[in-house]
Amino acid sequence: MHTLAESVEVLAVDASCTSDTLTVTLSDGRAVSAPLAWFPRLLGATPRQRADWELIGGGIGLHWEAVDEDISVASLLHPENFVRLPTRIQPTRKKRRAHNGRRAARG
Repeated sequence: MHTLAESVEVLAVDASCTSDTLTVTLSDGRAVSAPLAWFPRLLGATPRQRADWELIGGGIGLHWEAVDEDISVASLLHPENFVRLPTRIQPTRKKRRAHNGRRAARG
C-alpha cells in the first residue's frame, strides 16, 4: 500500500511587533514569536515602521518597505536554517571541567 504525504504550506496571515518581539500569526492558527534582535533592521525601526508590513508571495513571508526587510515563514519555523543566532559565550565543557577540578583541588 502506498501512502501519499501531502505537504501543507503554512502561510502568514497577520503580524505585530512589540519593542523586542515579532509575532506572526499563521494560517493554521499558530502564532510564532521571535526576538527582534534576530532582525536588526526591525529592531532599529520605529513602531510606525514596524507596523507598516505587507504579505509577500501570498503569505510565504512579510515585507517592511521602510526598512527593506523581508522575513519568510520558513525562517521563523526553522530559524536554525536561516537566522544567524548569537553564539553563547561560555567555556567549553572541557574547560569547565578543568576549572571545576582546580577549584575542588583548592578545597
